[in-house]
Amino acid sequence: MSTYKEIIYEVRPAAVARITINRPDRYNAFNARAVEEMIDAFHRAGWDRDIGVIVLTGAGDKAFCTGGDQTAHDGQYDGRGTIGLPIEELQSVIRDVPKPVIARVAGYAIGGGNVLATLCDLTIASDKAQFGQVGPKVGSVDPGFGTAYLARVVGEKKAREFWYMCRRYSAAEALQMGLVNAVVPHDEIDAEVDRWCAELLQRSPTALALAKRSFNADTESIRGIASMGMQTLSLFYDTPESKEGGDAFREKRTPEFRRFISKRTAE
Repeated sequence: MSTYKEIIYEVRPAAVARITINRPDRYNAFNARAVEEMIDAFHRAGWDRDIGVIVLTGAGDKAFCTGGDQTAHDGQYDGRGTIGLPIEELQSVIRDVPKPVIARVAGYAIGGGNVLATLCDLTIASDKAQFGQVGPKVGSVDPGFGTAYLARVVGEKKAREFWYMCRRYSAAEALQMGLVNAVVPHDEIDAEVDRWCAELLQRSPTALALAKRSFNADTESIRGIASMGMQTLSLFYDTPESKEGGDAFREKRTPEFRRFISKRTAE
């Protein structure tokens, strides 16, 4: 891609590529084009020998990312990929590029945004950040890295709580459970990210790449789970139950999922 519409790509400071989801009016929720642009930007930074660290963030102070844009979600999303978003490809490229990826979280990291922050190698949060999942509230789920890998990070019980209860967690709570690496006052987040980047740039790039590959090897089977899960999710998105979640979200009402569950007829 020669130009980006939904993200900003910049090198700041030297040897640090920053990828910013630039949809603050949507709390940096991503549509199909935004995902495509992030994939392109990660490849661009990941294989540029002059880049040592990649930072992923969202525009403004309100949100890092809040997942898929529900206004572009009527059953399937509006692009390519198993569910209309090539989200598996984006998740994979974050893991596959041989550079450390830092999530800079200054606001909401909710839904698919929480998954992206979890997948990044390191996560730095401001004290105003909030984390959580919403999938079952809107007729969706991330059946792969968003579930199985989250369990590796925060533990099985806590990961199930994330997905079943759809609660929000403060930056301090996220730090305690191991979801983030550091929490700093909101106005100090950029300085803190810069410090982490500066330290990483003093490390052997090859050693870092080998370490990242080694960590990934232990959880590589989750990629297969995600592939199968996304195929199933695509089928789910076309059901009345899933569509009720999106409709209720857009209409700002409580969804009535259970009326779509068929009841057994007594014989």
